[in-house]
Amino acid sequence: MEGNFFEALKLLGVGLSTVFVVLLLIIAFGNLLIKAVNRFAPEEEKPVKAVADNTPLAIEPGVQQAIDLAVQQLTGGKGRAVKIQRL
Repeated sequence: MEGNFFEALKLLGVGLSTVFVVLLLIIAFGNLLIKAVNRFAPEEEKPVKAVADNTPLAIEPGVQQAIDLAVQQLTGGKGRAVKIQRL
């Protein structure tokens, strides 16, 4: 009976250490792959969009009031809408 118990503990140790080593290898190879991709295939730079007009669009008073009420309700009266712009 004692032999089976120690055999089970030995198998448990071997299994856990094997899983641990495999996971460390996956992490190491994943990081290596990320570094290689970033080095040899860098992300393309996106051109900056030129803003044609900095004047804000006119928002109807009813719409602005509805947005203000929604923000007050969602934040419990602690927040406020500072800038509203169309996307």
